[in-house]
Amino acid sequence: QVQLVESGGGLVQAGGSLRLSCVASGLTFSSYAMGWFRQAPGREREFVATISRNGGSTYFADSVKGRFTISRDNAKNSVYLPMNSLKPEETAVYYCGASLLSPYQSDYAKLLKESSEYTYWGQGIQVTVSS
Repeated sequence: QVQLVESGGGLVQAGGSLRLSCVASGLTFSSYAMGWFRQAPGREREFVATISRNGGSTYFADSVKGRFTISRDNAKNSVYLPMNSLKPEETAVYYCGASLLSPYQSDYAKLLKESSEYTYWGQGIQVTVSS
């Protein structure tokens, strides 16, 4: 049974930092690109960041570039999302997802930003940024 478990969320003041973690089990972690998405109340789930199977390629939403990073440790079946300079509008539930999309797929970078390309999801973790 595949499980993705997020941690590291919570309440932070605007301008502060948090580091999200996601640990995967029940799958061959190194075969999956891993992504982070977020969903605020009343809004659709939106792409935040993603990292390729071997960690060699990373992609970010324009809104988080320069403030968020993404990394993975395949030996620990884990992916991380350090977030800096957080804004109140980034209050949302953050989800970790796993995608089997092949890096040889045309439009790989574009497709990895689509939630439909992710097969497995975590339960989500709340991030609240106070003003």
